[in-house]
Order: sequence, then C-alpha cells, then structure tokens
Amino acid sequence: MPLARTASPSPRQLDLGLLLARVVAGIVFAAHGGQKLFVYGFAGVTGAFGQMGVPLPGITGPLVGLVEFFGGLALIAGLLTRLAGFGLTVVMLGALFMVHLAAGFFAPNGIEFVLTLAGVATMLTVTGAGRYSVDALLARRAGQTAGNVRPLRRAA
Repeated sequence: MPLARTASPSPRQLDLGLLLARVVAGIVFAAHGGQKLFVYGFAGVTGAFGQMGVPLPGITGPLVGLVEFFGGLALIAGLLTRLAGFGLTVVMLGALFMVHLAAGFFAPNGIEFVLTLAGVATMLTVTGAGRYSVDALLARRAGQTAGNVRPLRRAA
C-alpha cells in the first residue's frame, strides 16, 4: 500500500526512523571518539584541545573522546540512549561554541557538522531509543511501557 506524502508515520515507521538515526549517528560518534582515543591518544587530544583554546584540555580532551566513543556505542545498541544523547549534545554544543562558531556555517571548520550531530543527539535525548533497542528490551522485561517503549504485541 503506498504511503501518502502527508500521512502521519505509523509507530513502526517512527521506530525504524529512530533506529536509523541512532545507528548512523552512533557510528559517526564512535568513530570520532575512537580516533581521539586510539589514534591521537590522550596526549594528542590534550595538545589539540589546548591549541584550539578549549579550557582544561587535559580533562576535556580525554573526556570528549570517551563520551563520543562510548556514547556512540550506546546509541548503536540503544542502551541508556537518553543519557548518551544528553552527553553527546553537551559535547557537540561545546565544540560548536568553543571551536567551530568562529569559522562560520560551512565545512570544513564551520558549525554545520557539529550542529547536525547536536540536533540528532538532542532528538534522541527527547525521544529515547524507540522500540528496536536494548532500552526497549530492558523495559519490556521489567514490565514497563513508559515513554516511547511499546509492547511488541498488542492485546487482542
């Protein structure tokens, strides 16, 4: 059955959309965090953050790498999604205002990339992971249907 262009999405479509947004953003975050942790290392990230003028680079550099890496993995799995989304939103807003804003809107150094990631992370903070996630599985096992977690089968 064709979907009308103006029709509201079904719950299944919304959950699939959340899954897609979560996994794609999670891959990007985990890759950037992994680069900070495993390619540049804490010393390299600290030095880079110091050169960019980020406050307390010895703390913020490694912390950002950890939040991006583990937050990205959490988004992919849909585990602690709202918490991960919030942490990633804070990291992206920090990057936007402390590093990218002075370069304008467009890539390579402008705000467009971090603004997009901040938007997706904020959306996931607000909506949660959706039905196809570890969060939903844990909620179902606990007998909860709070928020956006719906039972897998509807009662007849």
